[in-house]
Amino acid sequence: MRVCVLLLVWLSLCGLSGCTSVFLYPDRVHHLAERDLGTPAEDIWITAADGSDLHALYLPAGETPRATVLFLHGNAENLSSHVHAVAWLPDRGYAVLALDYRGYGRSQGAASVAGLHEDAAAALDWLRARQDRRADGGAPVVIYGQSLGASVAIRLVATAASRERITAVIAESAFSSYRGIAREKLAQAWLTWPLQWPLSWLISDRHAAIDVVDRISPVPLLLIHGERDLIVDADHSRRLYAAAGEPRELWLIPQGRHIDAPRREPVRERMVRFLDAVTTPSPPR
Repeated sequence: MRVCVLLLVWLSLCGLSGCTSVFLYPDRVHHLAERDLGTPAEDIWITAADGSDLHALYLPAGETPRATVLFLHGNAENLSSHVHAVAWLPDRGYAVLALDYRGYGRSQGAASVAGLHEDAAAALDWLRARQDRRADGGAPVVIYGQSLGASVAIRLVATAASRERITAVIAESAFSSYRGIAREKLAQAWLTWPLQWPLSWLISDRHAAIDVVDRISPVPLLLIHGERDLIVDADHSRRLYAAAGEPRELWLIPQGRHIDAPRREPVRERMVRFLDAVTTPSPPR
């Protein structure tokens, strides 16, 4: 009984503080230092809404990329490990801007759920400003997020004031709501299983993707989810797909696990075909 009381106190404090410790596991370790990225990379610094300097990597794809992919990673580690998920895209003609949220890697500040949504918006603004400096208007933008970053990507585009240059959203292993995923995690432990419903209400759902996914339309939405994902159940993407407007696609990978789609060559090829299709200008009527 005492343990349950202590747990309730901890979760209550967590709820008051935005539950950062439940969802975010940032670190400043340089992961995979021995692993070559295999493509040129440029350090970029972006100013966050709170004034923090955010570190990002820009992976160019020649003078005229088909599009620039804004990559939003998941909740753990930092850019040094996650950037490898998109390092193959420049060879296929797609530049990449890969962001570290505040508190992650070399980015300043302290991590928070609200902060990472603001940081994604700051990265999109940086890309728009870069495009505005080009005489041709620059390449279109694709937003690609994994796990927590996928939920952020959905909300970023759904609530963006201007989406005329955003040509698609790719959300891999997204969860539909913060409260929903917290409830599932509480249900996995015998100690918290009986309390999963009351305790989950301590989690803020202010940034839930499910509430706004229908507003992405008419920007194409691609949802990718492994059916063997043990971190975020594929039902989250099914719910997001059901709530979204057209055009939309749902790829369920039978042997897929959590955020492992880019490691699978057949899925990579399918992703490139999707990207080529959404970035090819429509013929004039």
